[in-house]
Amino acid sequence: MAIPILFCIGNALIDIIVTGSNDLLAKYDLQPNGAILANEAQNAIYQDIIKNYTVTYVAGGIQNAARSAAYILPPGSVVYTACVGDDDFAEQLKAANAKEGVLDVNQVVKGEQTGACAVIITGHNRSLCTSLRSAVLFDEAHLESEPVKSAMNGAKLVYFEAYFVAHGAGIFKRLAEKMYSAGKICVLNFSAPYILQSFNFAIQDMLPYIDMVICNETEAVAWAKSNGHHKSSDLADIGKAIAISPGSDSARRRIVIITHGAQPTIVVSSDTLEVQEYPVRKLEDSKIVDTNAAGDAFAGGLLGAYVLGEPFDECIDIGQKMAAMVIQQVGAQYQWPKVKLV
Repeated sequence: MAIPILFCIGNALIDIIVTGSNDLLAKYDLQPNGAILANEAQNAIYQDIIKNYTVTYVAGGIQNAARSAAYILPPGSVVYTACVGDDDFAEQLKAANAKEGVLDVNQVVKGEQTGACAVIITGHNRSLCTSLRSAVLFDEAHLESEPVKSAMNGAKLVYFEAYFVAHGAGIFKRLAEKMYSAGKICVLNFSAPYILQSFNFAIQDMLPYIDMVICNETEAVAWAKSNGHHKSSDLADIGKAIAISPGSDSARRRIVIITHGAQPTIVVSSDTLEVQEYPVRKLEDSKIVDTNAAGDAFAGGLLGAYVLGEPFDECIDIGQKMAAMVIQQVGAQYQWPKVKLV
């Protein structure tokens, strides 16, 4: 078993995936390609789809990226922490970890339910409706427990999933500052537009301690609008703006990576502000099953290659290959037996 070199923190969720319809989206006031936290009226969706539709359960949340990174790393190289309940969903997450060589050092809260995300697939779109449940109970003291401290101390890179700031903004800022000061590579995934719209203050508080930002085009635009950026639709320009946002150490560069579906991936580094574009290998429409975990798969593949010391161009390529692999499956599932990518 390898020593963990990549530490991830975010929300633990089980994805409940269903092929739905526009009527189902309308019933719960969901957008075809949206990502939201469930309100009181939308909380009924979980039992509705479980009772009335054929659903697939797949490990989700922070595990999506962790499992993608683990796909190309030796077993035991990736560890994550989150807060789960003591229910069957938590056991399903643990089983997925065991199968794929991911270590978890989760906080378990007795009597609580593990977070869930209803994933409604319509065509090539996916609508995410999340109930955080036990995820919001994450206790900062858990980070001081011996298994978590050991994992963080040994890691080269710490990956932050921004969904967490909806309930733990202060925890994230303090941890990012601590890890950044300790010389760890700190990576932030913007996660969803609503995070930039409703919790922009938390993202901006963290950004000085972030070495790499990963986001998609809608998240990049949401960041631009929330921060008064005058070219809020020019992705290259937005990438530059994120890259040069103040950091606590001007000697450390920040890399910004913006994915855009089948369009080229944009990369900007704060040291040169040169914009690089990496074409995406397009898949036939008939091969695309579920785009739900494409961004997480990309991030995990890229970071797995990055901690191995692969050239950055190769890291982007591996991230794109992992994304292409996952969108041909239902949910965040990867091809087995493993395909050698590194």
